[in-house]
Amino acid sequence: MAFDLITQIAYDDRGLVPTIIQDYLDGTVLMLAWMNQESLQKTIDTGETWFWSRSRQTLWHKGETSGHIQLVKSMHYDCDSDALLIGVKQLGDIACHTGERSCFHQVQGLKESPPSNTLSDLFKVICDRIENPIEDSYTCKLIAGGDNTILKKIGEETAEVIMAFKDRDKGAIAGEVADLFYHTLVALAAHSVDLQTVFHQLEARKK
Repeated sequence: MAFDLITQIAYDDRGLVPTIIQDYLDGTVLMLAWMNQESLQKTIDTGETWFWSRSRQTLWHKGETSGHIQLVKSMHYDCDSDALLIGVKQLGDIACHTGERSCFHQVQGLKESPPSNTLSDLFKVICDRIENPIEDSYTCKLIAGGDNTILKKIGEETAEVIMAFKDRDKGAIAGEVADLFYHTLVALAAHSVDLQTVFHQLEARKK
């Protein structure tokens, strides 16, 4: 199977293929690097990412010196077989040599967390509201109300989700589930429970 993947890839005239590294849980793009047949084979054999350095003309094992190793969770190649997408568990949660989680952390010269999935991005906004309150923000009002306010809303939204399902109203179901997700994220942030921890729990449910 590994041999088939290596021979399926359409390497460029330098024998290289661009490889996108992505967080396997929340989809954050962590980095872009290059692989050749040897580094791809070592990645498959070891379950950790290996790349080809174009500047040093040598193989390099991601995290060998920093300890920020990438454990491979999935491997895909595109429709033209000339690009790889590898989902990883990033140890230390740092992929960039600058110490940032992702190499794609700059927006027009400013540093910013890279986009991921909708739940993760919403959770970041909620966490930011806790650290940097905004007047008239509904999220800030929930946080200010503490558990009594937050948990009461979760109870109300749960009841509304149940009623929407009983009514078999798909639009209402989507809206009420979204409300429940949002208020649950607020509760997680208020109790300093990282969303990644929840993703790990969900990942375990797949087994």
